[in-house]
Amino acid sequence: MDRRTFGLGAAAALGLAGCSSGPSKFRSYNGPEVTSVVVNKGARKVYLLHHEDILREYDMELGFAPLGHKQIEGDGKTPEGTYLIDRRNPNSRYHLSIGISYPNAQDRAKAAAMGKKPGGEIFIHGEPNIAKERKRAARVDDWTAGCIAVTNDEIEEIYAMVRDGTVITLRP
Repeated sequence: MDRRTFGLGAAAALGLAGCSSGPSKFRSYNGPEVTSVVVNKGARKVYLLHHEDILREYDMELGFAPLGHKQIEGDGKTPEGTYLIDRRNPNSRYHLSIGISYPNAQDRAKAAAMGKKPGGEIFIHGEPNIAKERKRAARVDDWTAGCIAVTNDEIEEIYAMVRDGTVITLRP
């Protein structure tokens, strides 16, 4: 390899290395399986469990009207009941998010009986990616539209530890 080819290759490699945005938001986890997630709305806690053992505990924030079970779209409530972690979004408007299977058939039926939509798109997520929204979230407790919010560092850990299909129980 001549010097020119080597020099161009080295410059390109250094240039690409300079474009990295720091540590990855995607972590790995090799510990005990998270068999369930429990959300205690009243205590503002999220627990990751391996059977009966608590693996991790996090403080959280909720929807802007946190008391009671989510019934309709826009009510600002966080659901209560048993659901599944059913999806993940690495590119959400928040720093990572994992989806909760709300609404279920019963939630849809109750909302329909009121002539309303049940809402949806309930996630555990990190902080907003948009600076203006991040500033508001820092000033206000229970700032989500019904989701469960944790810090960015915590959602990175949760995202790595919790698999799709994991049961999540949301308690009052």
